[in-house]
Amino acid sequence: MFLTITTTGTPDRPATDLGYLLHKHPGKAQAFSTSYGTAHVLYPEADEQRCTAALLLEVDAVALVRRGKGKGRGGAPDAALAQYVNDRPYAASSLLAVALSGVFSSAMRGVCRARPELTARPRPLHIEIPALPARGGPALVERLFAPLGWTVAAEPVPLDTEFPEWGASRYVRLTLDSETLTLAAALRHLYVLLPVLDDAKHYWVSSDEVDKLLRAGEGWLPGHPEQKLITSRYLTRRWSLTRQAMERLELVRLAETDDSDVAELDNAVADEAETEERPTPLAVRRREAITAALAAAGAARVLDLGCGEGQLVQALLKDTRYTEIVGVDVSVRALTIAGRRLKLDRMSERQAARVKLLQGSLVYTDKRLKGYDAAVLSEVIEHLDLPRLPALEYAVFGAARPRTVVVTTPNVEYNVRWESLPAGHVRHGDHRFEWTRAEFRAWADAVAERHGYAVEFAPVGPDDPEVGPPTQMAVFTRTAGHEKTGATGSTGETSSTGETSRTSGTGTAGETSGTGTAGESEKEAKAA
Repeated sequence: MFLTITTTGTPDRPATDLGYLLHKHPGKAQAFSTSYGTAHVLYPEADEQRCTAALLLEVDAVALVRRGKGKGRGGAPDAALAQYVNDRPYAASSLLAVALSGVFSSAMRGVCRARPELTARPRPLHIEIPALPARGGPALVERLFAPLGWTVAAEPVPLDTEFPEWGASRYVRLTLDSETLTLAAALRHLYVLLPVLDDAKHYWVSSDEVDKLLRAGEGWLPGHPEQKLITSRYLTRRWSLTRQAMERLELVRLAETDDSDVAELDNAVADEAETEERPTPLAVRRREAITAALAAAGAARVLDLGCGEGQLVQALLKDTRYTEIVGVDVSVRALTIAGRRLKLDRMSERQAARVKLLQGSLVYTDKRLKGYDAAVLSEVIEHLDLPRLPALEYAVFGAARPRTVVVTTPNVEYNVRWESLPAGHVRHGDHRFEWTRAEFRAWADAVAERHGYAVEFAPVGPDDPEVGPPTQMAVFTRTAGHEKTGATGSTGETSSTGETSRTSGTGTAGETSGTGTAGESEKEAKAA
């Protein structure tokens, strides 16, 4: 990736002042380490009349795959080749935007201790980016940059110069010129709009991205005609974050119109006002009950079977007593979300050595799951058709045989307490069944007897005297003298493949029938 910033000057205002603003000496070539490679800053030309600073980002393709494995462009984990064959080392994207903010952080904030008078002074700027992904074409590039005071030239790059009939690619060669902007404003424009044009980011977008957007967009984003598009794309179309950003931008606009401070407008509720205490969500209580059971069992190496989007894995990672945590799910998409939630690509090596995400089906035996202290099946069994439940039972209790197994499942008797749940309906559309307390106890007792486990039961959530708790939990403990398989099963030793270490999951699923497990459902958590 390559970007140049050129300015011109006069003897009383030399162009080499650019070195002061960027905090990089024109007489030196410097290198800076980034998470995905090395950023080089050099000056191809530097004199009083003309000065050019170049940023060259040399991407480490191996580090890119290792730290962001399973993420094709735009976060497509199932596009396996996209990990290795992509434009990320060459085309300007969020990688270059992050390098800009890291290498030129002081310049972007408008800070120059040596020559503070330079920061607020507009200067002639000419910016070139040879290869810029532009999802929306040159017209969108014009719509984004022109309202900010840039003269824009976006030349489409042909797919192949030898075959012009193939037409243009989605890349443009971009040049921007301005006489009225400061360097800090120019850098902030690039920081926001490069990933917007690419319509993708190489890292997980969380709530702190809203603050980053508002800081970089201060002074120009609230009044931009494409504000909504910029906000949505920058936040990778996450509607909740986009809504939050748009609300805050509207407050800024109103404050500017009224010539007042944002805090004066956003004062409908006093800071010291008391708010009604919200009940603890059932999903949180469930995780608390599970972690308490694991702690009581003294488990250090834990399997989260049907880990879904990784909420339990995330909770376990915060406790150092767990030395190895493995999440397993049949859904690649769920594993992708889990990997992003855990921020695996930014995790330290020591922390990453404790966690692993595997793709696999729980109705097939899997040698990778043997030898663990404990396994958790949290809101999993009800997602299986009842005829397939014996296969899961054998794979977990008969083949993997952890010392402790924790199983949670909805208590159908409690459904009458959900005001929003119609009579006769299960809590989630994918639930194949929901058991009464007696049905769950009968199943658990039979499983324990067949495979050499003792079982205890505990309520999760408020224990209603009439209908019981919303969630029921069984804790199985392997009994002495049952170290070998306690039953014969009909499922062969077929291993599901697709290990993903420190990643969001790639490979082929072991299950071929199209039904599989699902982890804790976001919809169910919200309903709870």
